[in-house]
Amino acid sequence: MDLKNKRVLVVGLGKSGLSAAMFLRKLGARVTVSDARSAVAFAKEIPALLDAGIMVESGGHGLLTFRRQDLIVVSPGVPMDTPEVRQVIGYGMDVIGELELASRFLQGQVIAITGSNGKTTTTTLVGKILSDGGLPTQVGGNIGLPVIDLVAGSTPETKNVLEVSSFQLETVVEFHPQIAVVLNITPDHLDRHGSFEAYAGAKARITERQTAEDFLILNAEDKPAQMIAAKTKAQIYWFSLRRPIKQGAFVHGESIVFVPREGAKAEPVMPVREIGLKGSHNVENVLAAVCVARLAGVAPEKIRGSVASFKAVEHRLEFVRVLNGVEYFNDSKATNVDATMKAVASFPRGIHLILGGKDKDSDYAELASLLKERVKAVYTIGSAAEKIEQQLSGVVKMVGAGTINIAVREAQKAAVPGDVVLLAPACSSFDQFENYEHRGRTFRQIVNELS
Repeated sequence: MDLKNKRVLVVGLGKSGLSAAMFLRKLGARVTVSDARSAVAFAKEIPALLDAGIMVESGGHGLLTFRRQDLIVVSPGVPMDTPEVRQVIGYGMDVIGELELASRFLQGQVIAITGSNGKTTTTTLVGKILSDGGLPTQVGGNIGLPVIDLVAGSTPETKNVLEVSSFQLETVVEFHPQIAVVLNITPDHLDRHGSFEAYAGAKARITERQTAEDFLILNAEDKPAQMIAAKTKAQIYWFSLRRPIKQGAFVHGESIVFVPREGAKAEPVMPVREIGLKGSHNVENVLAAVCVARLAGVAPEKIRGSVASFKAVEHRLEFVRVLNGVEYFNDSKATNVDATMKAVASFPRGIHLILGGKDKDSDYAELASLLKERVKAVYTIGSAAEKIEQQLSGVVKMVGAGTINIAVREAQKAAVPGDVVLLAPACSSFDQFENYEHRGRTFRQIVNELS
């Protein structure tokens, strides 16, 4: 893909947009960046962009700016129904995302992992297993490091382990992972995609370019993920917590086993008790990682050692501390209802649950039966608080905290030894925080300052 002297517009100046702009400039493209935010919002980045010879448009998108380009690269945070984007697509102009751009230059094997929940944990775990197994490995994507930043370090031997989101997948064209994983598909980002069907369709695009030589790993207990099986040309490997699988990974008694091909004998991998992560959903994540690792050629005993030494990823059911017999857990990454259900299900009872943030058109009533069974009180925060309180009225004690600081301190007052204070908000963080990491760090800081 020769981009020398081509006019390229990067829309959205988040982390991946900035990396894409710099990458394109190094290739000799004539780059412009456009962001709807005012210049103040990214004042730190502007000098470096101008020094690199990149033009900057801020405070809105000009249609003329869009029309004058040979290629448009849209950052994941920019909706495809943004008027200017929609118009240039209508004119037949080339519009791709950062993932698609990077994939055209990335060398080596691509292992792409998606799902509504568990992506980051599984991606991190797969990266660790492959690296521990002696394979040259890079990890990036939605996990924090833009895929474009992996290009320079890639070789034909590299294993590129990528966490990919629905936002990234909706702009792919030629993206072709040799191993693709769909962990689960539950309602999320409906405010962006408009419907569950559109969201699930974006997830399914992970296998669009796969061939019969590639592998697709699917959750045998997740119906929307199962439906992708009919759409792929790839060889399918399944994983299941509940039943034996003809080809893939499953729990047999107290152990995880892997069947390398239909009709083959199951290989023992490790006892379930050696998994150091809480919750059955994390056993599913391990099962998916086992499939990837075996297909990549890592021996079962190596997988066992890597999984046994793996600790919870930051902001994902992360243990913070015990104070006066009460345990505090940070699951700020639980940004949808299904993730919150999985977090709550990880503890038998006595939970003080912090819920709220920016609503994503979610149905919080789905939490009702689990909350009634395990939760002592819910502490609501953020702009979604009123909706949560309405939908869960009468189910469990509700405390309108407003902020995370008040929520933690109210929970501390009410909790008794043996209880758990859990941040699992079921919402995005953008009403009060920069992102879920900022929210998780704030929670952790407040908890560590309790006396």
